[in-house]
Amino acid sequence: MVLAGRTDAFEPLVSPYRRPLLALAWRLTRDAEDAREIAQEALLRAFRSLGGYDASRSFRNWLFQIAANEARDRWRKRAREKAAFRDVVERAPAATTGSAAADPEAGRERQEVRSDLLRSLDVLSPREREVLVLRDLEELDVRETAGTLGCSAIAVRVHLSKARRKLRDVLRRDFPHLEEGR
Repeated sequence: MVLAGRTDAFEPLVSPYRRPLLALAWRLTRDAEDAREIAQEALLRAFRSLGGYDASRSFRNWLFQIAANEARDRWRKRAREKAAFRDVVERAPAATTGSAAADPEAGRERQEVRSDLLRSLDVLSPREREVLVLRDLEELDVRETAGTLGCSAIAVRVHLSKARRKLRDVLRRDFPHLEEGR
């Protein structure tokens, strides 16, 4: 009926999947607002794409794939943003010239900047901190990080994106001098 153009038939078709779809989106994002947006967008995309639905596939799985793709699209968009924490950490030593042995004042200043940056990690949840440290400081790849923490690669990406966003905001607020030269 929906394929015949009856939009009112779409609601009964998707109604049994609303809660599972929202649960999936929440498990992917661990954020209620993002989960609601992803679930809603998945339903809209499904409605728009019903003409291309392959009836030999499970409708539930098709709908879940749309939601997973929407979540992935959001993560990719966020990943394109600058990772402020990594940029700042990489620039921090450059903010002070000379080696610590040659210039004790520069060494103290560098240590102070690093200490401030490490304290900024306090804004992160424990999981966000673990992911950020493993990915950006220990330089593990997503799969290694997921294996180390016993979670999915998607969860690693979500936590990393949130952690970088939080740190970027804190660093811009508390350390505006580090953005000079950008």
